[in-house]
Amino acid sequence: MKLENLKTKFIARNMVYYKNIDSTQKEAKKLAKGKILNGTIVITENQTEGKGTHGRTWESKPFENATFTIILYPECNIKNLENITTQIANSICLAIKELYNIELEIKKPNDLIINGKKIGGILTEIDTIGEIVKELFIGIGFNVKQTRFSKELENSATSLYLNNIKNANVEDVVCAICNKLEILIEKFF
Repeated sequence: MKLENLKTKFIARNMVYYKNIDSTQKEAKKLAKGKILNGTIVITENQTEGKGTHGRTWESKPFENATFTIILYPECNIKNLENITTQIANSICLAIKELYNIELEIKKPNDLIINGKKIGGILTEIDTIGEIVKELFIGIGFNVKQTRFSKELENSATSLYLNNIKNANVEDVVCAICNKLEILIEKFF
């Protein structure tokens, strides 16, 4: 995977790529224990056991969607991260608006919606020592080209492609999101 439109200084400048993996979030947590570079992105084209909030799974068809986790070491007080998930959602909305000129809505705190259906989700997890955040994991699933969903999700999930963005591209979506997230992250830390 090539992230040619990346304009960041540190987010996604180090990439750990897997063609297939169970969960980028799970892998990011393992890699963080070895103190991989701040801003590293763990990305895959086929995530088989994506994590959602409340123990749910994130369904993603192989090679059709953006599925990745960003690893950060903020070394800040947990209070500094108040509303971080909503701020991440706002940044993703801005990125998609700039990229494809479409408006997303946020179902707080972590769902991205278009035309009443879910197009993306955010899983933000932290590891702390006391009140100091040592590791922040930003997991993102964003439906880009997927045209079919499971029976359980077919009435509640959608993608850019299904919203007439036929030229939607996974790499462009990842770059746009990372570019916007770096601006946000620099404000938070």
